[in-house]
Amino acid sequence: MRVTLRQLKVFEAVARHLSFTRAAEELHLTQPAVSMQIRQLEEAVELALFEHLGKRIYLTEAGRELYGYSRSLARTLDEADEVLEQLRGVHRGHLAVSVATTANHFASRLLADFSRRFRGVSLSLDVTNRDTLLRQLVNNERDLVIMGEPPQGMDLTAEAFMDNPLVVIAPQDHPLVGRRHIPVSQITPMSFVAREPGSGTRAATERFCQARGVSFRTSMEMSGNEAIKQAVEAGLGLAVVSLHTLELELETARVAVLDVEGFPILRRWYVVQRKGKRLSPVAQHFKAYVLAEAAQYVRLPVWASTASAAPA
Repeated sequence: MRVTLRQLKVFEAVARHLSFTRAAEELHLTQPAVSMQIRQLEEAVELALFEHLGKRIYLTEAGRELYGYSRSLARTLDEADEVLEQLRGVHRGHLAVSVATTANHFASRLLADFSRRFRGVSLSLDVTNRDTLLRQLVNNERDLVIMGEPPQGMDLTAEAFMDNPLVVIAPQDHPLVGRRHIPVSQITPMSFVAREPGSGTRAATERFCQARGVSFRTSMEMSGNEAIKQAVEAGLGLAVVSLHTLELELETARVAVLDVEGFPILRRWYVVQRKGKRLSPVAQHFKAYVLAEAAQYVRLPVWASTASAAPA
């Protein structure tokens, strides 16, 4: 079987997207050029790799088999490129990072400063939810991920680098604003705006409630922190959010942090990668930079530095 690396690269892209058009866009080729490469590959292996049903394409049995090999080969070539990148140093290269939506408030500043220090490095940042971060880690799609506590049982390497306090917020005109040492029982009857099931904040809040034998009354679920903060500001309920997301809201007095007993819930931020993944020099330097410097990019209210954290 005589096939070329170019043919396998084109095939891998088409098989991954199940689209000639999207593969052509990714590879910066014309669609006829992609079709020609696939046709030549099918002639070389003497088997059909795709079948067309209506306007969609599907992998044949042979295509599924070859896709597994092409993915393995692509990973091997990526590793070879990383080794060569190590020989070239850290002034060139590409860094692909994904961060949890809650972490974006400090991660974007951190990445911007890193980019200024290493101007020859191109960056790719994906800000997304926890489920997508876990999928990206499973599929080895990113160099590094910044997120809350990763799940147990996954083949990951995770290093904690900073505390992540979760606090209860309320509208500025809420009657509990300004009160000290508010019992948890006093807020449990009130309506809460919550993150979607599966989010790290939601899971930590549920563990907090289970440990104390209480439950918060969820009146609304939202998938993003910005929407939750706006809902609280509008008076739709209380919410548990990361203190790291509240810089603007506290500066402009749009919401207030309640002094609830047992809060803040102390979580940690982690920088995560697939176990055994060989990081490029750029990724290694960025990881070290996160571990050493991330805290300086978080701007917290003065009271937060002395607040005692409750166990999650």
